[in-house]
Amino acid sequence: HSIKMILFPCHRHYPTVEIRAENFNGSTHVPVPSDSAFLKALLFELRLVDDDIFVEHRDTCTRINHSLVYSVRTEGGDLWPVLAFQKSGLIYACLPLVEESLEPQPPLLTVSGLSQGLALLLGIVDYISPSQKNEAEMNAKIGQLRNLLIQACPLGTPLNTNIRSLNSSFDDIQEMPTDENQPAWRSNTYKGKPQVNVCITEKVKCMQYDKRDVVDVWQVYGAVNCKCDIEGSAPNVTLSLNLPTNAPPLQDVVVHHCVTSVDPAMLMSSSAEPLDDSVFNGPYKFPFIPPSESFNLCYYTSQVPVPPILGCYQLTEEGSQFKITVNLKLHESIKNSFEYCEARIPFFNRGPIAQLEYKVSYGQVDLSREKSLLVWIIGQKFPKSLEVSLTGTVSFGTASKEHPTDYICTGNTAYVKLYFRIPDFTLTGCYTDQHSIQIFVPGKPKITASRELISSDYYIWNSKAPVPMVYKTL
Repeated sequence: HSIKMILFPCHRHYPTVEIRAENFNGSTHVPVPSDSAFLKALLFELRLVDDDIFVEHRDTCTRINHSLVYSVRTEGGDLWPVLAFQKSGLIYACLPLVEESLEPQPPLLTVSGLSQGLALLLGIVDYISPSQKNEAEMNAKIGQLRNLLIQACPLGTPLNTNIRSLNSSFDDIQEMPTDENQPAWRSNTYKGKPQVNVCITEKVKCMQYDKRDVVDVWQVYGAVNCKCDIEGSAPNVTLSLNLPTNAPPLQDVVVHHCVTSVDPAMLMSSSAEPLDDSVFNGPYKFPFIPPSESFNLCYYTSQVPVPPILGCYQLTEEGSQFKITVNLKLHESIKNSFEYCEARIPFFNRGPIAQLEYKVSYGQVDLSREKSLLVWIIGQKFPKSLEVSLTGTVSFGTASKEHPTDYICTGNTAYVKLYFRIPDFTLTGCYTDQHSIQIFVPGKPKITASRELISSDYYIWNSKAPVPMVYKTL
């Protein structure tokens, strides 16, 4: 979040970020001065001017700067945190947004804008540096930089810090919209046949324990990604999300800023409240003016009744050996067609697996190179019974310093972690089709709609051992 960026003679303001900074700090807000005043103050703070005189607030021994972050004194007050450094005779600087009050001054590690600003500045260094031996080439690059920043950081938040990768598309960049109706988030215009690509991605988190005193928990959250290649400065698109009959409603809906209107009841539906008859259950319509690049139109959650795969894991110690049993069952409502599905069984805080005997009802089992992880590859389908099992015994050798450790999994506290992706399927049943997408432009657009379900932190804990407290909730 850069309020101001200087690579003299190039600079850029972001008024939207300056307004946010003022809202965070109210009457204590320090405004960004004029370009010349800021540059003069920055050069003074970096001791590039008046370094032969002693200035107490800058030169006192109690103020030795151990980082690239400075407090720059201006007529309106001290600007902080100014991120600045010199590289090959050039100065690179930006003023990141601090998304909290500056009094008291927060620790540097809590200011996420610093890392974003540094990444952006280093991207500019990478773009500028190779041409520094050729003055004409460097001046040309600096001249292009302002336009490239419109793509890299259009509204103050860095979207792409690899400035060099944007150089090839320089000719397509417009510094300012030629049409007054063109919104700021459409940085360029598309020429060609209209086409829209929509992908609904749902991720499911799960914690299963197979215990009477601990309740299994799971959560699904989705994102609708769009890429709209449409001519015009401000094209109007309407997309609808559909749910099957009696499906649980979408909740915790968050929409992209390009959405022009939405039913307020949709945004008020929260998973923190119990489901009742008054909850918003559609239709889920999103009219919007799309950005030029790929973006997430909305995010949502839903309280689905069952997890896709139910599991049970038992790990018990018998003398020098450990006995393992893993049972997995695919719920009958889930599409039995995977791009991949595997269960990983780690053995941390022990030596390498010295002996392994196992029996698997389906799929195959591999041992990792460091011999601390069993990978059960179930494949692209469950059998007709929808159930698979793995049993076996494991013994371990002597642990070395290089062997993987985990402070969570001690003793018999252990887990199986599932990894899977089901294409053309969502756990909520949410989908969109060509008829639910309206594009108000000439010509028949090409519309591509897809969806997928992906596992995320899908754990099945050893039911024969206690579960770490931190993993008892999502």
